[in-house]
Parts: sequence; structure tokens; C-alpha cells
Amino acid sequence: MKIVFNRQQIINIIAPMMCAVGMKGTNPATEYIHIEANNDGSIVFTTYDLEKGIKCNAEGKVIEGGDYCVNASKFVQTLKVMDGDEITLEVNANLETSISSGKSFYKMQSLNGSDFPIIPQVKSGSGFEVKASVLKSMIAKITYAMGVNDQRPVLNGAFFRITENRLLIVSCDSFKLAKCVCETNIRNLSDGDSKYQYIVPNKTVVELYRMLPDGEDDTVVFNLSHKSMVCSFDGLTFYSRLIEGEYIDFDRIIIKTHKINITVDKAQLLAALERAAVVTEEKVPGSTRTPLKFSVEGNILKLNAVSSVGVSYDELEIDHNGDDIVISFNNRNLIDSVKVCSGEKIRIELSTPLYSINLVPVNPGEGTDDIFFMMPVRTRD
Repeated sequence: MKIVFNRQQIINIIAPMMCAVGMKGTNPATEYIHIEANNDGSIVFTTYDLEKGIKCNAEGKVIEGGDYCVNASKFVQTLKVMDGDEITLEVNANLETSISSGKSFYKMQSLNGSDFPIIPQVKSGSGFEVKASVLKSMIAKITYAMGVNDQRPVLNGAFFRITENRLLIVSCDSFKLAKCVCETNIRNLSDGDSKYQYIVPNKTVVELYRMLPDGEDDTVVFNLSHKSMVCSFDGLTFYSRLIEGEYIDFDRIIIKTHKINITVDKAQLLAALERAAVVTEEKVPGSTRTPLKFSVEGNILKLNAVSSVGVSYDELEIDHNGDDIVISFNNRNLIDSVKVCSGEKIRIELSTPLYSINLVPVNPGEGTDDIFFMMPVRTRD
């Protein structure tokens, strides 16, 4: 195999693909990037760590076709340090790989393409197409609430439900929950039912967000099976396994009959929480993280945190309906929940110091319906 390509273009293509390169200790072939150069001039790069995989077409000149694998990390490192814009990649019959530019070159061992694990096929035509910008904005709101190493596997990801022109995404880690709904144009690709629901692993969700294009006209095509999904966009194909199981009944968990409501300016609340974080996030050996006391007295919200390293206190003006209340929270969870609320004002719905609360944007965007749920922290006083 012998191909010639632009160095920077290949670096830009491979960079997002590194998330699907396997770690040491798993299948050794997953540490490699599969390069398939066809005689028709097409070049395809593939990475696959047995959980997620990425395929991308690359531009270049195919002098001699071939199907080989090169170590992904060494390949990228070599490309970054070599001089010149034009790179020649050549693999001989002894699986010796030469990467050269001008008078400089680097050699490494490669593998046959047949040694690379096969990405499972997902039948095309069973899925949907949605705007990338809509999907990206929704994912940005729910990633903070996804579980990590939760004992319930279904919480270690995000739940997607697609019905006719309606996309719902939910994430939950037992302490906080994010539910986002958007009414948008969704094109069904199958002849049958247009309803889909599935659970995407948290790492896949994070990487998908990073790779999604930002253009208003860009779209994403999802092809789905019972255990896998394939996303196609911007010349890239992203494969991922899905989490099997039944997701939690999130609509039952979210309390809809709270008797206390306060409305607060988002920017002012966030600034006060960040100031409190100086105290609440100070790590003191042998102690737990300091909770934030959240006191509603008339039209005043008092935020107070006390730890061995200091005291934080703030007051904010609010609109308040219902009884006064004193409740405590994990300040970092509250900051994360406030940040993803859209609009200038937030409505906070409460009942008692032991019940969960809801954070809801006062003026959500057109066609959106978001709600962010949080559990309080129990304190002795």
C-alpha cells in the first residue's frame, strides 16, 4: 500500500477518531487505526474499541491500494512532529510501515487489515434524521446529569425517545435529573412505526456532542437496531453499542404539585452560587463537602455556607409564592442545574426540605420544554 495525503487534513480527520481507539489491555488490534486504500482512489480510516467506532473518508492520492492497520497514537504523534505538508505512507509485504516527508521518515510495524475487529452492521433505513443543531443544544443540557459507574447500568447514559416531530432526552444519576423536550422536524427513514427509544452510553453522548457540526442546515442520520446505533453526519460515520434495559419512570419521579414557587434572575443566582463555591468546594481532609443552605423568607433568598475554612453569605431578591422554607443542597449540583436552564429567569419549585425540587426556565425557547430535578441534602438543623 502506498498513499500520499495532506498532513494537516489527516490530523484534523483523525483527532476526533481517537475517542474510539482501544486502551491497552483489551484487544491489541483496537489500539490501531484501520486504513483502507482502494484502487478507485478512496481512502477510509476506521477506529473501533469494541464499544464505539468511527469511520471517515479521507482525501489523498492512492498510488497502490491496500488494507492495513497502524498504531493510532504513534501515527498521530508522528504526523504532528513531521515537517512538510505532503506525507507519504507506505506498507510493504513484511508489514513495515514507512511515513515520510521530504528527507525525513519514520518506520513502525503494522498489522494486516484482516486483524482489525469488524464493526457490527446496522441496517440502514430503520431510523430517523434530525437537525444537528437541535440535537447538540439538547445534549448540552443533559450531559451533567448522566450517571457514571452507577449500579443501575441504564443510568450510565442518556435516554432518547423519538416520536413524530418530537425529540425527548433524559439523563439521571440518582441525585439530579435533566429532561429536555423539543418539537422539531424529524424525518422518519423507515416505512413502519416512527417511534424510537433507546439508551446511549455516557461516553458516546459526550463524544457525539464534540463531533456534531454547528451549521444550521447540517443534519444527523440515525440508523438503529436493538443493540446498536450508527450516526452519520459531515462525512463521518459513528457506531455505538446501546445500553440494554428499561429506563426509569422519570415522569413519576418528578413532582408536579409543588406548593412553593420562587422566580429568580439566573445570572444573579449563578454569581451567588459561584461565590459560595469558594467555601462549599474547599476540600478538607476527613470531612464531607459543605452543603449550601437555601433560605426563602418572603421576597428574599438567603444563601449561606459555613465550613472550617470560611463563611459565605448572599441575599437575592425574588418573586415568591407559598410558605417560607429552609432547604440545603450540594452546591455543585445546583450550579450545574442552573447553568443549563435557558432564559434570563428561573422558576424553582419546592415543597419541603426533604422533597426534590424542580428548576424550570421561565421563558423557554419556542417548541422546547425543559425541567431539571434535584435532590436536597439532609442536614441536622
